[in-house]
Amino acid sequence: MAATSYLTIARDGETEIEVKRSRFLCTVERVESEEDARAVVERLRKQHRDARHHCSAFAIGPGRETTRSSDDGEPSGTAGAPMLEVMLGHEVSDVVAVVTRWFGGVLLGTGGLVRAYGDSVRSGLDAVGTLRRVLVIEHELVVPHTEAGRIDNELRSRGVQVLDAAYGAEVTLRLGVPADGQMSLAPVVAELTGGTGVLREAGSRWMDVPA
Repeated sequence: MAATSYLTIARDGETEIEVKRSRFLCTVERVESEEDARAVVERLRKQHRDARHHCSAFAIGPGRETTRSSDDGEPSGTAGAPMLEVMLGHEVSDVVAVVTRWFGGVLLGTGGLVRAYGDSVRSGLDAVGTLRRVLVIEHELVVPHTEAGRIDNELRSRGVQVLDAAYGAEVTLRLGVPADGQMSLAPVVAELTGGTGVLREAGSRWMDVPA
C-alpha cells in the first residue's frame, strides 16, 4: 500500500560537535530528489574546501524509496552508513544530511568514527525538528455566491481544508481531505448544500502539517 503520510524535517539547519579536536559540522536540508541531494553535497564541498571529508546520507520519497550514503574517504562503513541509520531511526524522508569533518590530528578509530558521525546527524535532526507531510485528495465544489461564505465557514469548522476559491458566475471551492480515508466529504457536502452540491475529484497534493 502506498504511503499517505510521512515525516520530514521542519526546517533546514546546521549543528556542530567536536570530538578529540576534530570538528563535525552537520548540515540537514529538505530535498525533493536525488539530484537535489547531490547538489547540496557539492555546494558544501565547494563552500568548505579546507575540510577533509564531506560524508553524506539521504532518503527520498514517501516510503523512503531512495536511500544513499557516502563515506567520502573515511574507512568503509564508518560514516555514511551510521548517518543513514540515524535518519531512518528518526523516520524522516526527503532529507539530506552532510557531515563536514575537519581533522583535529587525533585518530578516532572505527568505533569512534561511527559514534561521531551518528551523533552529528542526531544533533542536526534534533535541532531542526520534524513535520508531517500528508497526501490530500482535492475536490471541487460549485456553489452559488449567496451560499459560498456560509458553506466555506461550515466546511472549515468541520475540519475540511478549503484550499482555494475561484469566483465566476458561481463560486468554485477547492477542498482537500486526507487520502487515508479518515474523513468522508460527501455526506458533509450533502448536508450543507441540501443535497444539491456535486463534488468533482480534482487531483492530489502533499501538504505539510505539524508533526
